[in-house]
Amino acid sequence: MTIERSSLPRVLFSLVIIGLLVFLAAQFVRPAIGNPPATAELAAPPEVKRVLRNSCYNCHSNETQLAWFDQVAPAYWIAARDVKMARSHLNFSEIAKLPAAQQKGLLWEAVNQAQLGAMPLPSYLALHPHARLSDADLAVLKNYLNPPSPAPAPDDKAKTAADEQYNHWIQASGTKLEVQLSPNGIAYPQDWKNWKAISTTDRFDNHTMRIIFGNDVAVRAIAEHRINPWPDGTIFAKSAWQQQPDADGNTRAGAFLQVEFMIKDSAKYASTRGWGYARWRGMDLKPYGKDAGFTAECVGCHNPVRHNDYVYTFPLEGLQ
Repeated sequence: MTIERSSLPRVLFSLVIIGLLVFLAAQFVRPAIGNPPATAELAAPPEVKRVLRNSCYNCHSNETQLAWFDQVAPAYWIAARDVKMARSHLNFSEIAKLPAAQQKGLLWEAVNQAQLGAMPLPSYLALHPHARLSDADLAVLKNYLNPPSPAPAPDDKAKTAADEQYNHWIQASGTKLEVQLSPNGIAYPQDWKNWKAISTTDRFDNHTMRIIFGNDVAVRAIAEHRINPWPDGTIFAKSAWQQQPDADGNTRAGAFLQVEFMIKDSAKYASTRGWGYARWRGMDLKPYGKDAGFTAECVGCHNPVRHNDYVYTFPLEGLQ
């Protein structure tokens, strides 16, 4: 079918009218955002709150203030979706309801994402450049989260207790432990203590040390330089220990705190970017998470390194 040239203006006019009507109708489809009262706002120094209000509160609090261009659909729909998701993960108006350790963990993740350029979202910054975090802003947040705490003094009782715990841990290596499944159904990998150590990290702020172990698939992938992406079957175990100084000034592993795992299976864990996550805490190996939804925390934390297959770990020199 062809359109006569004389009728083309009428067709274009009709399309414009239809488009305008659709646009106007879209303005009446407005999912509620709402700003309920702040019931448990973050308690932080004024300089910290200033940075967070400028760069984070519009999505991560009950104080959302939309610019005029955010009020127009379909931009409004995107804003409503982003605010809902942001508040569900981290809401500065309600964060004080959580235990102090969980609050700090969420703030650690937020700062980590900010310094890696993942937050605020690049798409948000394109239209809201004032929300960009400067180096000075990041320094304020880091100083708030990383106040150097006094190093623990040598403690013979703590050292002895850690030694006894470690001996018990080693003796249990050859036995099958009765450990509950992670809330998302992942079973505790019983033999991870026999895997090869591939990297280490430490947290100077809370005096903990972490060792990252890799299973045979991970170690082989490192040797063959196939780590981005990591092959299916790769498993990492990151164990955390309290730092324990001795009378000679040496720092050694103290009490065991937790072990967490990343398991690569592109098909099975497609909904969490190809990785399965699980964590067990304490010597009684209590599974972490109230339900399977805890993995959203893990995916969010690892999203800034999505270009490294969601893995923060870089193998130690000599392993590659």
